[in-house]
Amino acid sequence: MTGVDVSDRELLAGSVAGDRGSLAAILARHARPVTRYAWALVGSAADAEEVVQDTFLTCWRKAETIDLVDDSLLPWLLATCRYLSMNLNRSRYRHSTEELPDDLLVTDHDGAARERLRWVREEIAQLTPLDRRVTELCLLEGRSYAEAAEELGLSVGAVRQRVSRSRGRLRKAVTDNEE
Repeated sequence: MTGVDVSDRELLAGSVAGDRGSLAAILARHARPVTRYAWALVGSAADAEEVVQDTFLTCWRKAETIDLVDDSLLPWLLATCRYLSMNLNRSRYRHSTEELPDDLLVTDHDGAARERLRWVREEIAQLTPLDRRVTELCLLEGRSYAEAAEELGLSVGAVRQRVSRSRGRLRKAVTDNEE
């Protein structure tokens, strides 16, 4: 069931029945538009490839429950690709870090670099003791949220929220200091 004259509905039914040729035909028929769409939504070739693979894997896993519009699988694939891309972008953003400029990291004998980071130390000092400790563990020492949560007796979600709040506060301090 891999011919050009076979509809997406028939290919999907063949995929549900375990016909690998049907799944291969779906991939051959729709891989190019899904890949182009993924490229438009994510930032790199590797991310686009990951999203396309996840889109077709999701199609294979959910084949029994897919409701086709106008006998075409493409709208479902593009919507799935969009959701997966958005999730990947959110995940990448959440786990990204902003690096300090190189000139701030240069150590010199007169303490100029230390003075340039004074506002960061002041902002960290103003945090509550628990937020300060979470910031030290996760942002300064590089510990995972799970490690910090275990050490402090908090949930991972609470640590994540405190780190996010502290980052926002530090980011605001950086912005205010640069103006």
